[in-house]
Amino acid sequence: MTTATITTTRQSTPSATPATSATSATPASPATPATSATSATGAVRLAHGDGWFTVCDRGLLTPGRGVSVLLPDGDQAAVFLDRSGRVHAVGNRDPFTGAYVLARGLLGSAGGRPFVASPLLKQRFDLATGACLDDEDVSVPVFAVRVE
Repeated sequence: MTTATITTTRQSTPSATPATSATSATPASPATPATSATSATGAVRLAHGDGWFTVCDRGLLTPGRGVSVLLPDGDQAAVFLDRSGRVHAVGNRDPFTGAYVLARGLLGSAGGRPFVASPLLKQRFDLATGACLDDEDVSVPVFAVRVE
């Protein structure tokens, strides 16, 4: 039987690939989504800790889909490009199941506000505030985002 070892190295600009660590994200203040509708380029950066962390190039994001990113402290974020060109980021952990799957959720809107629906139990989370639209006692962390 052959076993394989996967070794990763830290890059200064991580790509938008699925995260491999499982810890809860640190909430940032409610974020204003980053908009770069005039250009599909620029670095997507999240507020994390005392600074900004570059997660990917905006051109790598697909409208209506999410990607999970591994943050420097092992936390995970789910980053989304909505169909209007705005970038959002919330914690990737579904608080109802504990699974790190929100990046695979479906984007939608309710009352003009964008949300992601968990792919497991379908609870909806507001992308601007992190509040669960189906259970007011539950929320996910929100990360401030900017595209430079």
